[in-house]
Amino acid sequence: MSAPLANVVEPAGVLEPSKISCSNTAALALTIVRDGVITGEGPTTKGRVHFSRALDADDAAWCARILTATAVEHQPVSRAEAEALFEINDAAAERSDDGRFDDLLAKAIVHHAASASGLPVPSRTVALSPETAIESWAPTRAVGVDTEVLEWLASQMRGKRRSNRTLMTLVASIVGAATLPLAQLPNVFDIGM
Repeated sequence: MSAPLANVVEPAGVLEPSKISCSNTAALALTIVRDGVITGEGPTTKGRVHFSRALDADDAAWCARILTATAVEHQPVSRAEAEALFEINDAAAERSDDGRFDDLLAKAIVHHAASASGLPVPSRTVALSPETAIESWAPTRAVGVDTEVLEWLASQMRGKRRSNRTLMTLVASIVGAATLPLAQLPNVFDIGM
């Protein structure tokens, strides 16, 4: 276990979000959730039945706790955290979380994309809350959205077997309003959403 990760996992093998010190350790903690989703074992699955390749409400809650840990709650979602969330999304073949992870994923990805483009975003606690509508703070047009960020987002979404309707709708709205030709973002959208 890497040194930063060892600081987040207690000696008893329990993941402790209060020990997250920065977005890098948050991203590493999210990889522990991903590993638990893949194997059905590990610190995030202790004390409960968890099947491999399944994502449940507890997994979504772990992600939310990690992303809103005190040390990072007023920082933008980092690219490493966003990529870890995409990995969790890809790892989960089965879902039993009532859509909580999809909501969290869409909000975290848009939070990262907007902030990386220099656009204002609310704190993570507000932006990622299930009670906050993403439309209340997310950019709805491409003015100010960085082309590199859009290209990164397109690369993350390209070829995914599971799409996120909220994220796809927001990206379509942003890209549709952009002066960026869609040819620069090939195969972002699967017609069969």
